[in-house]
Amino acid sequence: MAEKFDMIVIGAGPGGYVCAIRGAQLGLKVAVVEREHLGGICLNWGCIPTKAMLRSSEVFHLMKTAKDFGLSASGVDYDMDAIVKRSRKIAKQLNSGVGHLLKKNKVTTIMGEARLAGPGQVAVKGADSEQVLEAANIVLATGARARDLPGLEADGDRVWSYKHALTPPHMPKKLLVLGSGAIGVEFASFYNTLGADVTVVEVQDRILPVEDAEVSAFAKKAFQSQGMRILEKTLVEKVDRSKDGIVATLTQDGASTTEEFDTMISAVGIVGNVEGLGLEEAGINVDRTHVVTDPYCRTGVEGVFAIGDLAGAPWLAHKASHEGVMVAELIAGQSPHPVDPKSIAGCTYCHPQVASVGLTEAQAKEEGYDIRVGRFPYVGNGKAIALGAGDGFIKTVFDAKTGALLGAHMVGAEVTELIQGYVIGQKLETTEQDLMETIFPHPTLSEMMHESVLDAWGRALHF
Repeated sequence: MAEKFDMIVIGAGPGGYVCAIRGAQLGLKVAVVEREHLGGICLNWGCIPTKAMLRSSEVFHLMKTAKDFGLSASGVDYDMDAIVKRSRKIAKQLNSGVGHLLKKNKVTTIMGEARLAGPGQVAVKGADSEQVLEAANIVLATGARARDLPGLEADGDRVWSYKHALTPPHMPKKLLVLGSGAIGVEFASFYNTLGADVTVVEVQDRILPVEDAEVSAFAKKAFQSQGMRILEKTLVEKVDRSKDGIVATLTQDGASTTEEFDTMISAVGIVGNVEGLGLEEAGINVDRTHVVTDPYCRTGVEGVFAIGDLAGAPWLAHKASHEGVMVAELIAGQSPHPVDPKSIAGCTYCHPQVASVGLTEAQAKEEGYDIRVGRFPYVGNGKAIALGAGDGFIKTVFDAKTGALLGAHMVGAEVTELIQGYVIGQKLETTEQDLMETIFPHPTLSEMMHESVLDAWGRALHF
């Protein structure tokens, strides 16, 4: 006889395991099914291990520039095997932590491949057997994987996906990075800092295309000053592979050239893990590999929800987690608010860091707002100069009529930590006056957030 639950979650990534835990906290009997890694791609092969490796490259950079801080360091070098080992150890530690949290909250964890087997039923194929589970509510949280372009598929040797880049078989000497979104520029930043000759290719007219245009332009100049080559409006038409490297055909403005590299990282987006779930048979609509949902993550099939990367952009772990909480609370009979994509911050951990929330200046104008825009540079901030991090700026976009904060955009040291201040401000419907009257501590980088707001009304004090 099938074991019965109140809620079954398929996938234990940052959306799935959080959904399962929240459901259990609310008194639901919950099962989570995972085919590979507790914690999903983010914890095991994405957000966390990449940040560990980027931290290593950041420390390496600081060691090489020790003289700028009145220090002396000689013979500075790195050990790629040790960098990777540290990264994998951190991922393993957090993977174990997820298992502990699920057990602590009395969530039944089942390892295996799951598929919808009929209304309220989930079939799970384990290593040695198959079982059927039953629940009135099923949450699909299977995430996504790297997109492969025809002819440019990753092979783990000379053409890498993000997984290969996290456990590199060799240190690239001349690296081609295809795609300049968060994944592409983070790996470009990491390998460039360690000494690789890096070329970044972007098909659109600017790198970091989802960011504000001013941030994209600033980041481009910063990357170029670090030795990266940036090619925008450029296609990688094909790649010829050999034992020692690749020959890439690059097309820009209709003209094609060929160039040799020893390694390429493909970072051209993701596709949802929709295969083998029985979605078509269940009547669930899929659009370009992502499950179509309403604002409450309902699929249109009674009792079936989809969250996280599987349910579409923005493809961010924190979006998945909050959707998981929302769905669990909805199932438990509460009345949660839907997740608003405009309130979700995006963070990119390159050097310099990039972070943003809400509308860009261009988007605000397109939506018909009469806007006020404020900016403040890092060079005007005492803490930034003391840190040796005087490059960057903070930009804020307001509705001129109401003072509502429409968007905030940052590039510079530690902006991935600063952005949350504006996220909270938006959530609390803070106006420009509230932010102006807030006392920011000195000396901190956060003072630039205050100054940017002041600047939008012509009141900046320190620049």
